[in-house]
Amino acid sequence: MNARGRFISLEGGEGVGKSTQLRALAAALQELGLTVVTTREPGGSEGAEAIRRLLLEGDDSRWSAEAEALLFAAARSDHVGKTIRPALDRGQWVLSDRFVDSSLAYQGGALELGIDRVRQLHAFGSGGFLPDRTLILLMDGGRDRALARDTGESDRIGGRSTDFHDSVERAFRTIAAEEPERVRLVDASGSPEAVTGRLLDQLADLLP
Repeated sequence: MNARGRFISLEGGEGVGKSTQLRALAAALQELGLTVVTTREPGGSEGAEAIRRLLLEGDDSRWSAEAEALLFAAARSDHVGKTIRPALDRGQWVLSDRFVDSSLAYQGGALELGIDRVRQLHAFGSGGFLPDRTLILLMDGGRDRALARDTGESDRIGGRSTDFHDSVERAFRTIAAEEPERVRLVDASGSPEAVTGRLLDQLADLLP
């Protein structure tokens, strides 16, 4: 029977390079001989992908803060049950582009629902399941980078105000301060290769 795999989430605000680093980190772990599954939130399973479309399409007034948090929790519940836990049980490593800490920061912090209240939704929907390690990418001017390359196709959450996204970053920092063993802040500046190296450094104690 395979040993249980590891679950790593990659977090951060808009424009910090999460998607690029997820691919690079997956490749680096595969070079170490690990079997890696990459996934994303909202999404990552058939049901969660259907909810993703509800969450990200339309204008910002489509959902109340409470409805948005509930939809994320529902998508995550399906994602955990259908994709993440089965992969871990097969001994695979799972890398997710966002997980519960995004809900804590975006809905709990920036939308002012309260981080602890959003944690309660996660406790109900996904049994409080957490990553083995959460890596939060931070970069000065990261939001400016996202705006600079905006094509007018931002989703309803990514397209929110600069003040909103500043609040998201503050919430991420709060979460990291509260859970320093699980959650690590990673400097996203410099070359992509340098950032990938920093991410690997933060996983060194988990590697076989």
